[in-house]
Amino acid sequence: MATLLSVNVGMPRDVAWQGRTVHTGAWKSPVDGPRTVRRLNIDGDGQGDLAGHGGEMRAVLVYQLDSYRYWQKHLGRDDLSFGMFGENFTVDGLPDDDVCIGDRYRIGEAEFEVTQPRVTCYRVGLRLGEPTMASLLVAHHRPGFYLRVLTEGGVQAGDEITLTRKGPEALSVADTDALLYLPDRDPAKLRRALNIPALSPGWQQSFRELAAARQPGREPGWPGGLGTAQQPREEPGWPGFKPMRVARIVPETPTISSIYLNTTDGTPLPEARPGQYLSVRLAAGDTAPTVRSYSLSSAPSADAYRISVKHEARGKVSAYIHDTLRAGDLLDIASPRGTFVLAEGTRPVVLISAGIGATPVLAMLHRLAAARDPRPLWWIHVAHDRAHHAFADETHALLAQLPGAHEHVYYTAEAAPRPGEHHIDQGRPTASKLVATGIPTDADAYLCGPSAFMDDLGRVLRDHGLRPERIHTEQFSALPAINPGVTPTAAVPPHRPPGPPGTGPLVTFARSGITTPWSPAHASLLGLAEACDIPTRWSCRTGVCHTCVTHLVSGDITYTTPPLEPPETGTVLVCCSEPATEVVLDL
Repeated sequence: MATLLSVNVGMPRDVAWQGRTVHTGAWKSPVDGPRTVRRLNIDGDGQGDLAGHGGEMRAVLVYQLDSYRYWQKHLGRDDLSFGMFGENFTVDGLPDDDVCIGDRYRIGEAEFEVTQPRVTCYRVGLRLGEPTMASLLVAHHRPGFYLRVLTEGGVQAGDEITLTRKGPEALSVADTDALLYLPDRDPAKLRRALNIPALSPGWQQSFRELAAARQPGREPGWPGGLGTAQQPREEPGWPGFKPMRVARIVPETPTISSIYLNTTDGTPLPEARPGQYLSVRLAAGDTAPTVRSYSLSSAPSADAYRISVKHEARGKVSAYIHDTLRAGDLLDIASPRGTFVLAEGTRPVVLISAGIGATPVLAMLHRLAAARDPRPLWWIHVAHDRAHHAFADETHALLAQLPGAHEHVYYTAEAAPRPGEHHIDQGRPTASKLVATGIPTDADAYLCGPSAFMDDLGRVLRDHGLRPERIHTEQFSALPAINPGVTPTAAVPPHRPPGPPGTGPLVTFARSGITTPWSPAHASLLGLAEACDIPTRWSCRTGVCHTCVTHLVSGDITYTTPPLEPPETGTVLVCCSEPATEVVLDL
């Protein structure tokens, strides 16, 4: 008979960590006497990060006495006390390889249902002082598990734990955890996981994506249902950078020019997916080479790519392109990449952009027009005025080839539209104006422009009824950070790391425009990015969750801690890697 050995609670606290403050409820301590377990937690308990822990499906965390004994021996420690693994219930019995998702248990006055394994994150390592603990829990098949509260009531140490119903499919906690985080997945177990109603929605979504990736014609990608950064496999191109010749330069507006690029040897170019971008490396002046990324702005042919570049104020690279670059010059170009791409399907399509943000959605429009795609289409673009409306004639002609197209252009600083320009409006696309265009709620929407623009219109589309997963955005600055539990601080522009420069290979963060030599003082590429105040995305920091997966534009890396499952080719887990050569990261 399994027994509840200890009830552990603790309210979130602020903990100093690596120069930052983490708000976490990982510090749990045993309590005497009965405690009431409620739908969301235990009286006196709380969670600091409800995105990853807590909530109805993760109300109570369970860990086992046998696992405590195992880690005491494996880690060589004698200081592990109940609650140190962040668990609410320390139990004797209920091993992870025996308890199954959907099992129901009665403890004291309350009844519970097993919903998922523990979500591995860095905070269990922070609590134990073992930075690799998140990886160890998965690799050694001892994650622990969460309970949903079916019947509220009192519990206390010493209560017997009684199995009241066995979960369907008999899929253990350890097997479920391995199915998500470890390689060589068993397709039969994956199908069984999808038949368990009690499994929490996040894990269900991850397993649906894994099942879809196994279907013929589908490329595998890391599941995104647990807040991870989804990175589908990309079409193969050439490794690193190769020289391409500038065929011609065409002014589009007073501040935007299009650059047409050919191969130097006449070999065919790999076909890019509509919405992808090129990374350009050049030496502007006497400084180290600089990398910038620019969307392909037309449907690529076999012998030419087109990018369109805005001359930004104080922009060193864009100034070089506009003022110095000439036809016949060579540029170092990395092959097309990016996951902001037009999806196939039958649902209506909405393409929304502002200013130079038109470039990736313009490539999507080229593809739709070339295929005479029958999907209903809404083209919505915002420009300052007529003179600064890039690609106006080009887009108008493309839209005319699609009978289901709707064109809406907004000039923010322009007099009334000219006769016949029924598709042009003054001002900005407000919520009421967008709704009036007739955008259907089952559409796929693609947005590109300033962050505030995408945030505002994305919110309008969600309020209108579009599902969030069908609203796709692209931006070329650093992506929004994912740093669970870390207390936000004032944003600092990316910069080179403080202190003496390193002596290792150059590391370039392409989205942030930072190039700096590597120094082992940073421990990982993630640590270097953080020292540069580049927004980063991570959770476990030990190569398990793949939240930190980043496209490797060029170069080679080595893993200081081998990940439990390698990422897709052309990507790297920055949390546990360092450069072996000069590298360029899409970060």
